[in-house]
Amino acid sequence: MTQIRDLPLLAILPVEKLVLHEYHDAQRSVPIAEAILRSGILRNPPIVVPFHDGTGRYMVLDGANRTTAIQKLDIPHIVAQVVPPDDSGLQLTPWNHVIWGMPGDELLTAFSNLPEVDLTPFNDDATPPRGKRRLAVFLHPDGRAFQLVTAQQRLIPRVVALNAIVDIYKQKAQLDRTQVDDINTLVSLYPRLSGLLMLPAFRIDEVLQVVAAGHLMPPGSTRFVISPRALHLNYPLTHLRAEATLAEKNATLQEWIRERLARKGVRYYAEATYIFDE
Repeated sequence: MTQIRDLPLLAILPVEKLVLHEYHDAQRSVPIAEAILRSGILRNPPIVVPFHDGTGRYMVLDGANRTTAIQKLDIPHIVAQVVPPDDSGLQLTPWNHVIWGMPGDELLTAFSNLPEVDLTPFNDDATPPRGKRRLAVFLHPDGRAFQLVTAQQRLIPRVVALNAIVDIYKQKAQLDRTQVDDINTLVSLYPRLSGLLMLPAFRIDEVLQVVAAGHLMPPGSTRFVISPRALHLNYPLTHLRAEATLAEKNATLQEWIRERLARKGVRYYAEATYIFDE
């Protein structure tokens, strides 16, 4: 692994050891794989955290499509940014789902028909009924608000129930991720708005527990932010494809980064940055 000065920790890892943490659209990996192949580089390394279960596996926090694209290209190794799960620069917040393309009332009916889910009115002071845990909050375009609750108390059954909720509109409607929580703002932006589902917050150790047990989080449910972040690495695919041991490939990565440091090809931006060349 490469840890020079205050740079992010970069490593060449077996791609088979990387595990996705949430459901994603595998079709998106095809054009990404084609773009990577055309460019001959991996532009931005995925971010991963290690499982501490002796398997040598890593959970992908960001870069699921890049990871699956490398797998589709039959490249055995990938360069990734490795972050400890307790890193002070790692934050996890939930996304909200903007749902559009089906009637909001139809969506409410589908929610209420789920066997592990109850639908009750919600306001800022609402608490789940006794013996229930809140899974999410749904805001209807007409201003009504509901909480989706379950009797399941354990983590993994709650995640399974949350996946069942998301599966309803994942199959019948469209979803966009957002940090917006004002339904009136969304009504003006989405002519066919079904509603807004506000997902719950999870801890990083909870996500690791879910994935280690062989389950996945709902698509677009987790937002990981890491500082510092390695971007525009542009690492050659030839180095990842090379007939060499993992130790040799990591030594090549270390030398490759040192060469860029020597010619001042690595820059650090302390301020929040918008990048316009993606």
